[in-house]
Amino acid sequence: MPILILTSSIFANTADARNRLLQDADPIIPIAEASPILAPFQHVRFCLRYPDDCKSNPTENGHIDLNEATLKLLDRVNRDVNAAINPMVKAYGSDIQDGWTISPAMGDCNDYAVTKRHELLQNGLPAQALRLSVVKTASGIGHLVLVVVTTKGDLVLDNLTETIRPWQNTDYHWLKIQSATDARFWYEVKATSPSVSQASRKIRLADR
Repeated sequence: MPILILTSSIFANTADARNRLLQDADPIIPIAEASPILAPFQHVRFCLRYPDDCKSNPTENGHIDLNEATLKLLDRVNRDVNAAINPMVKAYGSDIQDGWTISPAMGDCNDYAVTKRHELLQNGLPAQALRLSVVKTASGIGHLVLVVVTTKGDLVLDNLTETIRPWQNTDYHWLKIQSATDARFWYEVKATSPSVSQASRKIRLADR
């Protein structure tokens, strides 16, 4: 899968931005699954290398309660991982050690995403609510992000920004997402037309 690395400055995720996520009254529009789809090959290899990060517990909640404490945790992990990994273009060879890696010194978007998921798992968040997702950017480049399913909607942790955003507020084309019930499997993302457009939402946020 083509990768995208952080090449421009990132924006601060202020306390006001966090409060907007907590208080936003817009309709909750979850990411909808379509049909099962092949998992990314590098994720299959990742599960062989890190089996504990691909376990599923059917008794867990499928979402987390988004309150001030959990949002601060998401914000901290997103910022810390973005700062800890130096961006680089990776070549994926036959060695399993060349694949997606947790907490490398240098890595690509895949490494950022799996590291954030790992850190949130270590902090006690349920695996079912932490879902990797393959997207395409507006310029058509393949990219991996982490989606956190919450009571306030599906939020995106992304190495391209420190701002945590609702999934429908990104300019990405959503392709596939990790299954909530079994972390080894993936689903195609169903095309949807959110009732709140990105443009109108951005206008409302700017007016606040």
